[in-house]
Amino acid sequence: MSSEEESSQTSSPSSPSSPPPPPLPPCSPPPASHFVGRKEDIVKAGRLTKLVNGCRDVLVLHHQGQLHAMDTRCYHSGGPLQSGDIEEFNGMLCIVCPWHKYKITLAGGEGLYQAVDDPTARPLRTHWRSKGVKQRIHKVTEVNGDLYVTLNESSEAIESDVYQTESYRIGLFKTKPQPRSKT
Repeated sequence: MSSEEESSQTSSPSSPSSPPPPPLPPCSPPPASHFVGRKEDIVKAGRLTKLVNGCRDVLVLHHQGQLHAMDTRCYHSGGPLQSGDIEEFNGMLCIVCPWHKYKITLAGGEGLYQAVDDPTARPLRTHWRSKGVKQRIHKVTEVNGDLYVTLNESSEAIESDVYQTESYRIGLFKTKPQPRSKT
């Protein structure tokens, strides 16, 4: 059988069917994305925190021409990452939690720590290692100068999820304790 005959036998005969759905226009945000602000405003400010979809506190930041989005509270103890410095460790850009100096990669949400190969050898030789993904990272998309965040909806639990609950938000925003009345 020739290759022409083969291809004519394997291809399906044309039949009336519904046309494929039209592709999304290139200048519309991806489905399930949420508007967080204008790019120019975030570039100018450097950072922005936003409650996205009524359920997730997200930090959007601009650093060295790149946009990043992650859960706002540090996976370790809920520290405010919007106040953290950006530093490079072992060639990876990280946000450093202002509370306990935990290092979190911007690209993947990995927690980094400094390891020692042999604690008895002098001088100590340290290097950076990953603890694995600890902080939920979200996707940022720019459309015509507007920024959208698509939440990472992975069903796998990530440690920063602990600080994304309603009970945590309520506890965080409770008013100061009232002084006891004199009775």
